[in-house]
Amino acid sequence: MKAHPSERRRHPRVKKELALKVATDGYDFSTQTKDLSCIGAYCYVDKFIPPMTKLSVKLMLPAETFENNSTQKVQCKGVVVRTDACPPGGFNIAIFFNQISVRSKDKISQYVNRLLTQINCAL
Repeated sequence: MKAHPSERRRHPRVKKELALKVATDGYDFSTQTKDLSCIGAYCYVDKFIPPMTKLSVKLMLPAETFENNSTQKVQCKGVVVRTDACPPGGFNIAIFFNQISVRSKDKISQYVNRLLTQINCAL
């Protein structure tokens, strides 16, 4: 997925489904990302989570995209910045990673950049 020339994002984003666990106020949701960058994710949930809700996020990045072939675990805190109703039910939420270590951010960035390189090489 080559970045469009008019893309204004500072951090590349890739459309990829990865298992994602989010938790808030005693509720745990297992879902999949629709897209991912080193500063956030977009995913589907079946219950309404209002904007500005704080979340705990857990994500496992696949091993095959890293030089050492090991699965990379990322844990961080995030906040819901957008909630979109999804007919016929459920919601898409945009999560901004507001508390993420430099190491975790680098892991996601490395993953996204490797995927974009693979996609661009295949074009």
